[in-house]
Amino acid sequence: MTFPINAYLAALLGGFLVTLAVLPLWRAWCVRTGHVDEPGHRKIHDRPITLAGGLAVLTGILVPLLGAMLLLQIGGWPGAGLPEIRHGLGRRGLQLAAILAGATGMVVLGWLDDRHELRASAKFAGQVLIAALVAAAGVRITLFVESVWFSYIVTVFWILAAVNALNFMDNMNGLCTGLGAIGAASFGCIAVLHGQYLVAILCLLACGALLGFLPFNYPEASAFLGDAGSHLVGFLLGVLAILPDFYSTKHPKYWAVLTPLLILTVPLLDMAWVVWRRWQRGQPFYLGDTTHLSHRLVQRGLSKTQSVAAIWAVAMACGGVAVWLNR
Repeated sequence: MTFPINAYLAALLGGFLVTLAVLPLWRAWCVRTGHVDEPGHRKIHDRPITLAGGLAVLTGILVPLLGAMLLLQIGGWPGAGLPEIRHGLGRRGLQLAAILAGATGMVVLGWLDDRHELRASAKFAGQVLIAALVAAAGVRITLFVESVWFSYIVTVFWILAAVNALNFMDNMNGLCTGLGAIGAASFGCIAVLHGQYLVAILCLLACGALLGFLPFNYPEASAFLGDAGSHLVGFLLGVLAILPDFYSTKHPKYWAVLTPLLILTVPLLDMAWVVWRRWQRGQPFYLGDTTHLSHRLVQRGLSKTQSVAAIWAVAMACGGVAVWLNR
């Protein structure tokens, strides 16, 4: 039986509408508690902006997902697809719980950094711990190598790369948010094509939550993702890249395991370039500067809005190619 398309639409719209609804509430809370980004050195804004994005996006993911699970428990799940959902949760219930816990952990870690400017070593240690816990729950990369230690190391490294790559890309209004939505949509489309309905629902839920935040963040921003949000976006894309089965006996294409690299080409290459340039200049790789792709496009004459849109277009092209190759 074909999985009902309505479930996919419900995930996308659920994430979108909940984030859209709760963002003003989180923004008011941020104003009341002083959780704002003040203007200053290398900042693109001239007034305090609330750091409500990460909190709103996480809410947009958790509320619809927990609501759907409650409906399953009380037998109120509407329409078809109930047996498949129960089967998927039975197989991946622990992994899903670990992913939600990891997402919450990343938001808390980023929130602490937004509030207290954590040392790079402390932030990195927190990222490693969260990634390791997710890997311990079974969300791991194998790359056809039958070694548990190899699987752990590669998985932790990949999640750290995704988290920091998207954190680096959070340097202009809408850039990180849009890249997150594009990446989640790309992974979701591939999961739909392969009949991996639970993975697809999670991807589309994340995509919807990010799209719900985008009107508050682009082209003008009344709220920022903050480190809490950029950590969440990177974590989600890192995990969503692991969940789909790009290679299987039904789809025996070894090169398909490179799909995540194609979908995340833009943030990964930007991070590699920036780290290399900072290493060349003898400065710590975690210190911000204006050598990112977005900054270089602005230096070449594009406006900030045009620069972000151009990068989105490249990311969408990469995602489209990835979906086509996995059709």
